[in-house]
Amino acid sequence: MFDTHCHLTFDAYEPAKRPGGVEGVLADAKAAGVDGCITISTTSVSCLEALALAEEFENVWCSSGVHPLHSDEGPHDWEAIVRVARHPKCVAWGELGLDNHYTEPAKALQRAVLDEQLSVIIEHQGEIDKPIVVHCREAFDELIPILEDTGIPGERFVFHCFTGGPREMEQVLAFGAWASFTGVLTYRNAKEVREAAKMLGMERVMVETDAPFLTPEPNRGKWPNEPGHVVQVARTLAEVHGVSYAEMERVLDGNAGRFFGIGI
Repeated sequence: MFDTHCHLTFDAYEPAKRPGGVEGVLADAKAAGVDGCITISTTSVSCLEALALAEEFENVWCSSGVHPLHSDEGPHDWEAIVRVARHPKCVAWGELGLDNHYTEPAKALQRAVLDEQLSVIIEHQGEIDKPIVVHCREAFDELIPILEDTGIPGERFVFHCFTGGPREMEQVLAFGAWASFTGVLTYRNAKEVREAAKMLGMERVMVETDAPFLTPEPNRGKWPNEPGHVVQVARTLAEVHGVSYAEMERVLDGNAGRFFGIGI
């Protein structure tokens, strides 16, 4: 099993707050059957921290990008973003996108940073051909046309932490993108998310924790969430599709390896 999206650079995993720090988190994940993870960047500072972890730990990879909710933490060092993206242990751009759930950062600023970030990616596509992790919260109608306009094939994008319903999944499918599910999939009140997961099928699906957030059942509410808990998300996804956990694990490992170019 593999956690395709977590945030190990967050201070929730500092040794003073989490005994054993990141090393302890990874050891507990290994004990739970989770062999690796991708720590996702949110700023041009955190991408350097994420790469440092990826270089320190063999079973950790990273991404490089600016999260929309960190759009106001500029100036953004796009040279640093590109430098990290070039590294073999960086397996994706992002996470990038739009978030309409919150009023801040202002929508105009989110859009400006998104446009600049996509321009950087397009400029380096010939040199750095890596997939893109998308943050899309209550913004499918607006964001998908923007991504379509880049000319980058939909199959190169994954909508992480998918919490929409069937309507939003239809949009993702029409775009040709992937989707990844978090602990939200396990929540009793997330019926529409499970319906959307069934619509996606198993060819373009992945799982993640988005740790330290969104701890799955039966530990919902526990802080911080950790990569080892991705097993619960995978078990629920297996139930949604009516297959064994072993079969779902095989599919998910194959999908993560194929999308991110990692030998899992």
